Amino acid sequence: MLVPLAEIAADVVHPVLDLTVAELLQRVNKKDVSPTPRSLRIRLGRDVQQAVPTTRASLSRAGVTGLHRIIRISRGGQENLFYAEIDLFADLDPQRMGVHMSRFTDVLEEVADQIALEKSPSIETLAERIARQVVESQQAIRSEAHIRAVYPMEKIAPVSGKKMQELYTLVGIAVSTQERSRHIVGVEADGMTVCPCAQDMVRDYSRERLLEEGFSKAEAEQVLNAIPIASHNQRGRGTLLIGSDQEVQAEDLVAIIEASMSSETYDLLKRPDELFVVNKAHRNPRFVEDVVREMLQNVVDIYYDLPDTTFVLAKQMNLESIHKHNAFAERYGTLGEIRQEILAGQHLIRHTSLQEWLES
Repeated sequence: MLVPLAEIAADVVHPVLDLTVAELLQRVNKKDVSPTPRSLRIRLGRDVQQAVPTTRASLSRAGVTGLHRIIRISRGGQENLFYAEIDLFADLDPQRMGVHMSRFTDVLEEVADQIALEKSPSIETLAERIARQVVESQQAIRSEAHIRAVYPMEKIAPVSGKKMQELYTLVGIAVSTQERSRHIVGVEADGMTVCPCAQDMVRDYSRERLLEEGFSKAEAEQVLNAIPIASHNQRGRGTLLIGSDQEVQAEDLVAIIEASMSSETYDLLKRPDELFVVNKAHRNPRFVEDVVREMLQNVVDIYYDLPDTTFVLAKQMNLESIHKHNAFAERYGTLGEIRQEILAGQHLIRHTSLQEWLES
């Protein structure tokens, strides 16, 4: 006790011995007395994450979600900064209580330092690199990395020619083991759809009204074919994922999604542009199921050179305008499976899922 006391009050006199603290310290043996720095650092007796859990069951995924980072990736030959949200996972064996959460963010910082010194990767290869390092840092059998980044593209209004910046979501997914890795690239894009069912009912109703007003059947059909028929419409969000070792451009995936809906949408529209979009959409009505099938047809047509082992996921969510619910459709599988149905007319009852493809 005299050692630390002498550091802060060496001149204080003992009330009985009449000696200062410094003098008392000189009379005692100070051997094996060493200072302990005062801080928040503590000595951990054990690694809690390495302890054995009460219930010994392995976990398919454990990790962190909602990590936000500015990442540098390359699209269209240009390097840009993107605001990204990242989810990282690793499997967990039944003998370990938990994963090391801080190691996930350590991996992010290490990868960020590495890519700063070299050519920026695409979002899918960046996800793959992170996934490989998570396997090493967590001593895991399998890891996953999911990256979603806000991606800008320049668009031009269809009639006025006004330039604008549209924001899309760029997706990169990767799974890694000690032996191998696989990655997927994808995009999410908005558009609009027009309901064919409601439009057909409006067309029938309009035909009856025209006949009541004295038009002949031929004249009524001529009128109905000349004008856009009203219907209710929806804002749709399409998702298209492609898993392949060959490079796939995000811009092409955006074009496929938008072309598969009744019409693309724009942030900036003048009156002539609005007329163009509304007219185009109502002359091209599509169910949510139609949009997914159009995406698949476009993928088959455009990516004729990709192998049958390529993975494809096409998904559409329509935010209904006159219903309380939303409409949804999805198709996933290998490109070979999809080609068999579209090109050969076969009905396949089993579709390869995203998880199956990543782990195969």
